[in-house]
Amino acid sequence: MSRWTAARLTIVAMLLFGGLVVVATPARGSTPHHVYLPVVQYASTPAGCQAISGQSYGSLSVNPPPSNPPAAVNPDINLQIRGWASTSATLGLVTYNGVPDSNAPQLSGLFASRQLPVFDAAYQVYDWDWSTNTRGGLITTWPVTLLGMQTQPGEEIDAPPSGYDLGQGYRALVLYATQDQITLKYTRDDNVVYGYTIHVENVCVEPSLLALYQQLDSEGRANLPALFGDQPFGRANGTEIDVAIRDSGSFMDPRSQRDWWQGF
Repeated sequence: MSRWTAARLTIVAMLLFGGLVVVATPARGSTPHHVYLPVVQYASTPAGCQAISGQSYGSLSVNPPPSNPPAAVNPDINLQIRGWASTSATLGLVTYNGVPDSNAPQLSGLFASRQLPVFDAAYQVYDWDWSTNTRGGLITTWPVTLLGMQTQPGEEIDAPPSGYDLGQGYRALVLYATQDQITLKYTRDDNVVYGYTIHVENVCVEPSLLALYQQLDSEGRANLPALFGDQPFGRANGTEIDVAIRDSGSFMDPRSQRDWWQGF
């Protein structure tokens, strides 16, 4: 250090990704010295993964048998196994003929405002060939089977309410959850065969809810987390969440006004 004291040093310090980098420049004619200081990076929890204050989560017993194949590798429960592709379609509500189910889940309940969100992307989900256990072609029964809805990063996303009571006031089971997706079922069955199923992608599941799901899944799925209608289950990871809704296993058009957006 004494050799440096004698030298004329120019110290350039700058903050880089939370760490201090120091560059020492010696006086003319002196021997150059290099100082390497570690850059310390501070990891922060994304806004979408922050806990939701005041929330606690319960569970309900599930009608046997448990999901087969297991939920994580079941393309009926883990939507990411199937995948999806962008499509061109009307980014607004559409009208179909038929008699609506007044008890059906209402997708406006995903949002605290309970208002119609901006639809900003449309997708088609891939079919699944169970005979070969491989992905098939795109499902074209409806023009859209997965809908992008505009969000603010970190905003709370809630369980859509319905007229179906699973017991103790709960409206939906959590059939599957990871840090960036959730599958909700509006019966107490560990499958999508009967009743309504909702897949939500690009959402960070509330940490304590995710931990509860992982615990109950590891214990054999005799019980699974349950949600009240309008109960927050996570936060938007970014500026869009993607939502699919199914009726007795069939992917439906999430833009359908008479079914999922009654009153708009």
